[in-house]
Amino acid sequence: MRLGTLTWEPVLDHLDLVAAPVRSALETWAQEESNAVEQVLVTEIDPELADTTAMTEAYQLELADSVNCVLVAGRRSGEERLAAAVVRATTRADVNSRIKRTLDVRKASFLPMDRAVEETAMAYGGITPIGLPPAFRLLLDERTSTGPAIIGSGIRGSKILLPGELLTTLPGAEVIADLAIDS
Repeated sequence: MRLGTLTWEPVLDHLDLVAAPVRSALETWAQEESNAVEQVLVTEIDPELADTTAMTEAYQLELADSVNCVLVAGRRSGEERLAAAVVRATTRADVNSRIKRTLDVRKASFLPMDRAVEETAMAYGGITPIGLPPAFRLLLDERTSTGPAIIGSGIRGSKILLPGELLTTLPGAEVIADLAIDS
């Protein structure tokens, strides 16, 4: 399949293009729901173009088709609460209001890059909602639940494409209205 100037192929035929935790999650998902995973595609990209804006421009993709996964942390009564916020690239995660309230914390902030990479075993700029550790709540802005979704693959050298509807079937996915605000 072609989208933009890229050729997308079934991810299960190219598991070498995804990070180890993503591969493991995809293999488990394929055993449980093979019809769903058959809709998940992957393409190789230049790792220098992994950032959303650079990728969409270089490969003639629609910015609205890209979905970002940002990791957020907050504390309540000494307990750390972690989440992955999944939002369209045309929006930004509402960390200071909606996500903070959803996590029920006094203050929420982005997870530092080194910690995000260490805890997910994924490359910064490639972190994806597929294969996240169970400690992370998976919060999806409702706008990600329909239409195409180009997401990270856990590495910077490829991207995954799947229907937004499939994002809602990921383990623990919570679809939340107004999780993101327009950029």
